[in-house]
Amino acid sequence: MATALLLGIIGTPIVLMTVLRINAPLVFLSICLGNVLLQFVGKEAVYFVNLFLPSNTVASRATVQLALLLTPVVLTMLFMIKSVRGNRLLLNLLPAIGAGFLLLFLIKPLLSAGTIGTIEASPIWTQIERLQELIVGSSALICLLFLWLQRPKNLEHNKRHR
Repeated sequence: MATALLLGIIGTPIVLMTVLRINAPLVFLSICLGNVLLQFVGKEAVYFVNLFLPSNTVASRATVQLALLLTPVVLTMLFMIKSVRGNRLLLNLLPAIGAGFLLLFLIKPLLSAGTIGTIEASPIWTQIERLQELIVGSSALICLLFLWLQRPKNLEHNKRHR
């Protein structure tokens, strides 16, 4: 059960990005943006959301924080469907894996105590946690390289013919 939950959190975005041919480096950056929103707007967003909800319905802090984290990710995934073509699909797998792991690292603290305990009970969690810095750092570098490589070729040539 614990390993299945862990693999589900990591694997779902990887499968979605692969099947829907979504640009994984942009999703990785959207996860980073969601984390920045969470860090700088999180407390005020919880207050703001609860201000507009009916008095008998109060949004939990974790729900609002998950929404802040995941909204840029979901929107990017929707807008970027079929943005990867041809042989780049296989190359897109590396950044997709990095995005899946980054999402796990950022979502885990926002989950309920029971779910966190389930994740931490997984035998592979200790391995993943030990490699966290390496996973995030190498994923960020891979995503940057992929973004740099996606630069249009013959940019100067195209400007002259317009």
